Amino acid sequence: MPLVKVQIYKGKSEEYRRAILDGVHAALVEAIKIPDSDRMQSLIELDPEHFERSGGRSEDMTLVEITMFKGRSIEAKKNLYKAIARNLERSPGIGGKDILIVLYESPMEDWSLRDGLAASDTGVGFKVDV
Repeated sequence: MPLVKVQIYKGKSEEYRRAILDGVHAALVEAIKIPDSDRMQSLIELDPEHFERSGGRSEDMTLVEITMFKGRSIEAKKNLYKAIARNLERSPGIGGKDILIVLYESPMEDWSLRDGLAASDTGVGFKVDV
């Protein structure tokens, strides 16, 4: 159950915003093998004065933060980065230089998905060690 938070500049169309969320989700399904139905995402739009950028990034700057269970291989993470960049370049047309991805990992005992129980005690319903 990765938690996805995307930050972009305010003013993009609904179609543009939807393409970002769909592209990130498709990459998660492809690269780290989560179920297609496992979708927990938020998209935050910021005014330019609240979202500084460096490195020659444009106003298409897109910050993708993913918090997920620890256990994925380095190869799976690299495949995830590539899949997100490929998908977002394809639609809505964000260049690779404007995509910044950060992964946060924590063990299952640091999550409670339901009923006040640790995820390590309830099972997650999919394979984490990909």
